Amino acid sequence: MSRAVRFDGYGGIDVLQVVEVPDPVAGPGEVLVRVKATSINPGEAKIRDGSLHSRFPATFPSGQGSDLAGVVDSVGEIGRAHV
Repeated sequence: MSRAVRFDGYGGIDVLQVVEVPDPVAGPGEVLVRVKATSINPGEAKIRDGSLHSRFPATFPSGQGSDLAGVVDSVGEIGRAHV
């Protein structure tokens, strides 16, 4: 199982939870990255606290930590349209 940082409602850092999620699989034209480090950027923090609800409403559960560094773990199938 992999881990993800998620929240089920708007709020401060106290709403964040580290949860186990199924291991992802790289789909066609995608790569799977084994994350070594991640962060929550200021925009994500504003989405989490509800400041940007009118423009970027969250759907729950919602995730945080889209800025990341890691290594490519696997590559999905590459079709003719992606070559």
